[in-house]
Amino acid sequence: MGARRPFFMASNPSDKERELYREVSRTVSSALPGVEVLALELNGKARFCVYVDAPGGVDHALCERVTGVLRPYLDRYSVEVSSPGPERPLRTREHFAHAVGRKVRVKTSGGRLRGEVVGAGPRSLRLAPPVGEPTDIPYDEIVRANLIDEGAR
Repeated sequence: MGARRPFFMASNPSDKERELYREVSRTVSSALPGVEVLALELNGKARFCVYVDAPGGVDHALCERVTGVLRPYLDRYSVEVSSPGPERPLRTREHFAHAVGRKVRVKTSGGRLRGEVVGAGPRSLRLAPPVGEPTDIPYDEIVRANLIDEGAR
């Protein structure tokens, strides 16, 4: 049901992709309270995939409901709806707070890091790399982040 590797967003998403993400997020959240649009990938001129999450998890029934809400887009786009999968993207401070104790992959404006989330403060993420001392990463420097599926090889 979910994508193997969901994306946070493209490193440099186009203005069209950003606007579509905001529009789809508003549409889904107003029609289905509690359902969160985590990411949107514009896969060509007339196709996009939206990754959603909900407190009770994502199943086929929820994907169908989201697809129904996005029906007005079907005249312009082919629409896919998916769960975030085991390597779900992390976008908000709350996402990072829920990830404390889990391994993550983080891309910042200065490079890429992997490690365990040991803290999620009001201004920065505290990440313990496999080797070395924990480091604080300001949220505004994070370009992309997602959980690492510890069951994957």
